[in-house]
Amino acid sequence: MSSRSPAIRLAGAIEPFTAQVYFSPEAHAAYEALGFNGSRGEFNGVAAPDGPAYFTSRGSVMGQVPGEIVAAAFGVFNPAAVVPSVAHGWSLTDATTIERARTMGGVAQLERILGAEPEGAGRAAELLQRAGDGLGVEGRPLYAGLMACPVPETELGAAWRYGDRLREFRGDAHVAVWSTTGLDAVEIGLLTEPYWGLPFKTYVRSRAWSEAELDAGLERLEARGLVADGNLTPAGRELREQIEARTDEACSRMIANLGDDLDELLSILEPWGAAIREARGYPKGGPHDIAGR
Repeated sequence: MSSRSPAIRLAGAIEPFTAQVYFSPEAHAAYEALGFNGSRGEFNGVAAPDGPAYFTSRGSVMGQVPGEIVAAAFGVFNPAAVVPSVAHGWSLTDATTIERARTMGGVAQLERILGAEPEGAGRAAELLQRAGDGLGVEGRPLYAGLMACPVPETELGAAWRYGDRLREFRGDAHVAVWSTTGLDAVEIGLLTEPYWGLPFKTYVRSRAWSEAELDAGLERLEARGLVADGNLTPAGRELREQIEARTDEACSRMIANLGDDLDELLSILEPWGAAIREARGYPKGGPHDIAGR
C-alpha cells in the first residue's frame, strides 16, 4: 500500500495521461500549422513545446484573455515570458482554434500510443467524470475554462478531457493555497526543490526566472527562516508540507466521489501512464515522479 495520500496518488496517475498533450508531436504540428514554431527540441527524452504555443494553448481554455491573466492563472511562470508569448499567440490565431488544436493533438497522441479504443477507456471516462461531480469553479480559472470546453465524442477523448479538468483543478487549488502564505512565485518554486530532494535553482529554471531573481528569492526565504545552509529549515519544511496537505484537502471531494473505485481507476491510468512514458509521450521523471521519490 502506498504511503502517499489518495489525492496525490490520483494526481500522479492523471499527470502523464493528461499532460502528455504538452509533449505531443501531433499537437506541436497543429500549432506549427497555425504559425507557431514547432517543438523546440528534446527535453528529458520527449519533444519539448514551443513556449508561445504552450502558454497560448493551455491558456486558451479561459478564452482569448491577455497574457497577464494567463500568468496569473498559471501562477509559477515569469510574467515577463508569459505576457509577450501570449500576445504573439493571439497575433497568429484565436482561442477557439488553438483549443481545438490542443484537444486534437492530445487525443491523437493517446490514440497513437494506447490505441483508439484501449481497454478500460469507457470506465476511466465514467470514473474521472464522477470524480469531478460537484467541484466548484470559484477561484479555479483553468478548471472553470475547461468546464466550458466541449468533451470529445470518443471514450478515450472524454477520459482525457475529464482528467485534464481534474489536473487543472488541483493546479488552481495549489496556487490558491501557496499564494495565501506570503510566498511569491519565485519563492514557491525554490521552496519546492529541496522538498522534492532537488538542488536549488534547478527545476525552477523552467519557469523562466533569471539568476538574479532566483538569488533574490533565496535571500527572502533565508530572511523568513525557511531556508538555511542550502536546505529547508524545519519551519520551511513544515510550511511546504502544509501547502501540500491543504492542496490535498481542496481535492478531497474527488476522492470522496470515487470512494472504493479509486483503486480501479488507478489500475487503468497507471499502466497507461507507463506506456505513454515508454513511448516518449511524457517525460520520465516528471514533477509527480520527483515528488514521489
